[in-house]
Amino acid sequence: MPEKETIRRARKDKHEGKAPSTQAGEFVREEIHHVREGKHGARSTKQAIAIGLSKARRSGVRLPPPKKGRVSKETREQAASDAAAGKRPKRKVSRTRATAVRKALKREGRSAASRSALAKQARASARRRPATERSAAARKAVRTKGPAGRSAAAKKAARTRARRG
Repeated sequence: MPEKETIRRARKDKHEGKAPSTQAGEFVREEIHHVREGKHGARSTKQAIAIGLSKARRSGVRLPPPKKGRVSKETREQAASDAAAGKRPKRKVSRTRATAVRKALKREGRSAASRSALAKQARASARRRPATERSAAARKAVRTKGPAGRSAAAKKAARTRARRG
């Protein structure tokens, strides 16, 4: 069950007219925090993200299932079933099943939510997008940042370059 604060943030995003993926980002953020806090683990960063997206769909975020060819048929079907669950009234969850899932996740590691693991996942995800799409996203970010934001981003980039050598 997502926290009230997460649902409130996602609703605020929706009210501001933000994309469903942005709304879902709040649930992913919550999941990453859960792994970091030690509430449970995750086998990989992808799994932690998937749990967050599933929670988002079940909470009513209108996030479409991934396109054909991107993921397995089972994943697509699961995403569709999560989205359907978000449209109907909530059902009582089986305690046995919930306990089993929690115990299984507790056995997993916590490093999936580390900064380096998340950065690695973000880079891998970005590499799958074409260069034109990436540069368009960067140009859009520049437009929305403003002078102070641009300056801060440039300083951060310079620090990163200096650290990497």
